[in-house]
Amino acid sequence: MATTQQSRARDGGPRPGPLARVPFPVVDEVARHCEQDAEPNTVHIEIHLPGRVDEGRLRSAFTEALARHPRALMRERPRGAFARRYEWELTGSADPDPVSFPPSGPGALARARARALDQAPPLTASPPLRLDVVREPGGEGCVLVFAVHHTALDGPACMRLAATAAEVYGAHRTAPAPAPARPASEPPAGESPAAPLARPARIAAGAPGPSAVPGNAMLLAELPVPRRESGAPYTVNDQLMVATALTVADWNRSQGAPGADRRPLRITMPVDDRTRGPEMPIGNGTRLVEVGFAAAELVPGADVAALLRATAERTRALKARPRPPLGRAASLLTAPLLPVAARAAVTRGLRVLAGPWTSTTLLSNIGRVPYPLDFGEAGRATAVWFSAPARMPRGLTFTTASTGGRLHLALRWSRTLLGDEDGVRLREMFTRHLASTSSETV
Repeated sequence: MATTQQSRARDGGPRPGPLARVPFPVVDEVARHCEQDAEPNTVHIEIHLPGRVDEGRLRSAFTEALARHPRALMRERPRGAFARRYEWELTGSADPDPVSFPPSGPGALARARARALDQAPPLTASPPLRLDVVREPGGEGCVLVFAVHHTALDGPACMRLAATAAEVYGAHRTAPAPAPARPASEPPAGESPAAPLARPARIAAGAPGPSAVPGNAMLLAELPVPRRESGAPYTVNDQLMVATALTVADWNRSQGAPGADRRPLRITMPVDDRTRGPEMPIGNGTRLVEVGFAAAELVPGADVAALLRATAERTRALKARPRPPLGRAASLLTAPLLPVAARAAVTRGLRVLAGPWTSTTLLSNIGRVPYPLDFGEAGRATAVWFSAPARMPRGLTFTTASTGGRLHLALRWSRTLLGDEDGVRLREMFTRHLASTSSETV
């Protein structure tokens, strides 16, 4: 479908016709209902390159990448008070230029990261993402820092755009990446120790300090990918899941959280079945599942090998089980029976009521980055970090990706829940528990 239509003016010349419209999918609508200025709903991505990109060539390459993925060229369409749907307008070209080259200077990368967390790109401008190319004095390389409005796009979709831009910039083409392997369907696992109706543990508050302002903070780390024996019944994702569960349980005990040894944990895990090739659908394409852990499984001295096997059984069953992206309840909430303003009020009210039953935290593992991200003379990416929003009531998210045999971890938290020193402690706990899942120690 063309993004614009042409009609004839009275003088016989062409004039732009109406833009193509796309109703908000369920995920986009729920995210739009729950927008909060205090905690912007952004995905942060940064790609580290050993060399520096040419400004004109990168702008041209990213423009071409957007043209090849026109679904990213969208903005929220104005609507009337009684509209029953939010709609995207497909614009065919960018409104403002999404690429910027901020001045080089000390702390430039820290400022770009803070901006990615604190300032969401507007939904009223196409595309709803921003790319800052950061160059710090004294360094030979550069960092591509993306800020993506999560109401419109997710991290893997933005990475597809970046991969296409790299292909154009480097004047080479790469073979399409294979589709992610889907597990064979199997009977659902037994009842999870953290049953859906059980009220899960929350992240215990740390020491954000009296001057803490709303919003998110972040800490990045580079770790070794945990080893596992060939033929092991679990994956690296399962090792990350176990490390996350043990970290949260350890943290809550250290903070003296009430019920820390009784309440189960539930960890939200995005599942993405999209192909990674040039035809990858752009937008929010993951579905969310919840992996449960009983409190008794996460006590000090827990049998990590047994926990890895149990976790693998749960994640395989959850991935194989068909499910709408946010569950059936969300599909009902977004049915266009009432104006969107009324549905938004209902959704926000239900979100508050459901807060105590929201999952404990989120682990988003992108896995091995499936693209070379080769920018010609600027080189291939040496590190790629993602971070997912850490809005309350969860207040803490773990995001991982691997490049060049190294694991890149982003801890992101709500500043009203945790402070900077808390982030350091959580990183140390996660590092220790991830090492405990390695084949050398299990």
